[in-house]
Amino acid sequence: MNKWLLREQLQSFFSEDIGNGDITGELLFLNSNKTKGQLIAKEDGIIAGMIIIQEGYSLLDQTIEVNCFKTDGESVKKGEVICEVIGNTQHLLTGERVILNLIQHMSGIATLTKKCVDTLNSSHTKICDTRKTTPGLRMLEKYAVKIGGGVNHRYGLYDGVMIKDNHIKAIGSIYDAVKLVRENTGHMVKIEVEVETLEQLKEAVEAQPDIIMLDNCSASEVKEMVNLIPEPIISEVSGNITLENIHNYQDIGVDYISMGCLTHSPSGLDISFRLMGEII
Repeated sequence: MNKWLLREQLQSFFSEDIGNGDITGELLFLNSNKTKGQLIAKEDGIIAGMIIIQEGYSLLDQTIEVNCFKTDGESVKKGEVICEVIGNTQHLLTGERVILNLIQHMSGIATLTKKCVDTLNSSHTKICDTRKTTPGLRMLEKYAVKIGGGVNHRYGLYDGVMIKDNHIKAIGSIYDAVKLVRENTGHMVKIEVEVETLEQLKEAVEAQPDIIMLDNCSASEVKEMVNLIPEPIISEVSGNITLENIHNYQDIGVDYISMGCLTHSPSGLDISFRLMGEII
């Protein structure tokens, strides 16, 4: 994770929430009293985003002491203390919501990813994310997928060619689209083609991209079609694959399964912040 970009994002998130000031905290805490607080898991899951606590409170108040009892990727049980913070009461509470929102969201992604990886239980097929991320949170969400045991697909439009149905319609054919890209890009850029039918697959194989994605195909269709993809072309499957049906893709031989649900609709892991009392 890019630490400098993270700090910039946290500054923006705090600015959105705090605005001209935390009026509740400023009116209630006229003295600089020091308090201990704990972040506590309210359900079982996988933790991701502990750096958010450290960097977030550091931005608000560098005197706040942060003691983390869990590291990213570790399991946490309901009732376990994830982290303890000691510092100015107002500053602890001012940063609470933004920090909790982020680590709950990231931990929810990591937890869902881990469940999918465990359910698939494959030594060959890897689970990856997509570009279906929350604007502004892509770095954090894709990091959380890796923490959960998944891998990242391309980060954006800039780091890989992906020829989709509308590109093919605009150009006229898969073969012409791949040929045009090959003629105008360097050898460091991979080319992926998305197909939905057997006919499209045959055309894609002839065009020889680096990756072929079987999109919106059933597990039985994928099992038949993946055998037509020769080495060294990488095979990928995507489209409406969830935790509930991923077991159907366990032994079909595909290299990657990309899942938009990992980032666009996970439930946040329930984590609470509790003040433990004033420190003298």
